[in-house]
Amino acid sequence: MLEHLPPALILLAGAILIGILRGHLRTAVVLLAPLATLWAVWQVPDGVAATIPFLDYVIEPVEGSPLRRLFATIFAGMVFAGGLYAFRLAKWYELAAAYAYAAGAIGVCFAGDLITMFLYWELMALFSTIVVWCGNTPGARAAGVRYAIMHLLGGIILKVGIEGVVVHTGSIDLQPMQVTNFDTWMILIGVLINAAAPPVSAWLADAYPESSPTGSVFLSAFTTKTAVLALIMLFPGESILIWIGLFMVMYGIIYALLENDARRILAYSIVNQVGFMVCAVGIGTEMALNGAAAHAFAHIIYKALLFMSAGVVIYRTGKHKCTELGGLFRTMPLTAFCGIIGALAISGVPLTSGFTTKTMISQAAANQELVAVYLLLAAASAGVFLHAGIKFPWFVFYQKDSGLRPKDAPWNMGAAMMILVVFCIGIGVFPNVFYQYLPYPVDYQPYTAGKVLFYLQLLLFSGLAFFLLLPLMRRTETISLDTDWIWRVLLFRMMKTIGSILAAIGQSLNDWFKRVSAYVLANASHHLNAEDVNNDKEPGLLARSRPIGRTAMWIAILLTAYVIAYYF
Repeated sequence: MLEHLPPALILLAGAILIGILRGHLRTAVVLLAPLATLWAVWQVPDGVAATIPFLDYVIEPVEGSPLRRLFATIFAGMVFAGGLYAFRLAKWYELAAAYAYAAGAIGVCFAGDLITMFLYWELMALFSTIVVWCGNTPGARAAGVRYAIMHLLGGIILKVGIEGVVVHTGSIDLQPMQVTNFDTWMILIGVLINAAAPPVSAWLADAYPESSPTGSVFLSAFTTKTAVLALIMLFPGESILIWIGLFMVMYGIIYALLENDARRILAYSIVNQVGFMVCAVGIGTEMALNGAAAHAFAHIIYKALLFMSAGVVIYRTGKHKCTELGGLFRTMPLTAFCGIIGALAISGVPLTSGFTTKTMISQAAANQELVAVYLLLAAASAGVFLHAGIKFPWFVFYQKDSGLRPKDAPWNMGAAMMILVVFCIGIGVFPNVFYQYLPYPVDYQPYTAGKVLFYLQLLLFSGLAFFLLLPLMRRTETISLDTDWIWRVLLFRMMKTIGSILAAIGQSLNDWFKRVSAYVLANASHHLNAEDVNNDKEPGLLARSRPIGRTAMWIAILLTAYVIAYYF
């Protein structure tokens, strides 16, 4: 019976219990619910494990496969690490929302049909919005509204596509499809919105940094990676994704280099890293899809580690801008160490997880003779080292001495970070142990002399460029314009201007109507009033008494005119 139980329901029950229980019982649920979910994940067999009849369709809430199990595993593991990190600091409603949000992500992993996927998809959108609002600041509330609007739009587009596919094919199966018509385009666009693909990437960097220090850890893990999983299952080998992914890669690098806020640097870096995965899905070979899945797994770990280190800094200092930080390694050595390991992993330094997964994507491009793609991905690796590998730890923990002397991370935060450090290094040192859980057989050796030398040279020269150009990299108080400026500022001002013009036209029409009405009423009063209203000697024209004969004559004239008009 256990293989028929959706693992997401266990985590959802945990979210409910977090709201009900108090004290040590709540802490026990926070730590044990993810472990129970992880155990349930590995009880799901390959193939459809549960079905439910619904109208003329068969709902498949639980379908297992190595790919689905891999994503569900890292999601459950991330909930445990995030719960350990957050349980002493986060409010109960933030933890409950975060666990329900993660339950939606795990539900998507095992969804065997489009209807089940959509329901869990919207569950994620609902509770992730609450996590953003738990930042409890005016900025968080405003960002949460914008986040909700964007994901509501994405959900509507996805729903339109799903309905179109169901109507035209009669099938709700979650299976690969070609982007050949309106329906599949809508599904692709709906998924890409959750992946933070341009031109709507700005929602991620807008919302994630506004959440609480603990909330951003959960937000970094689920939404974009479930979108990557959906792309792997629905659109493998769709060539347009190669170029969308490359655009995301470069976009994330440029904006992260311009950014001053520590968490916004990491948020733009999410877009950059997801771009690698989207590009791999577009390549579509078994090695590329293995690379996309492996890189998503590794990315969740090192990105959460980076957000954890940034969260500790914000929690201890109350500051989040690079211009306000620096020199924190003196009193926060553990946090600095963990942040550096995360930075090295995201940069793809050998012996870290990023190297063993990111290079698989590059190799897949080389195997398909996509030379331009391979070179752009290599250049992007250097850019990642600039903005996340060096810039983030340098400006936050080193550079100038800010004079701040905060305490290091509390024990639970430090323990959560160290768990992720072990996985960042473990996957990098023992990649073959990890590769056996990928969806397809792996025939790839990351540690060849040529590959290691190439990436070390690439990283060392990008590091040299950073310090040579350090005066140009110094952060200032700037605002980076993104595509959301179009609808947040330009369209708002246009609508405001149009509203002012319409209001002026309406006021003019109202004044004209008042003048016409006054004129009509004055004349009507003059002609209809039987009294002497204008000091006339006789009543109004239409109020005078008439002889009966004259009245009968006018009636005859009017009837005759009517008969003639009706006849012709």
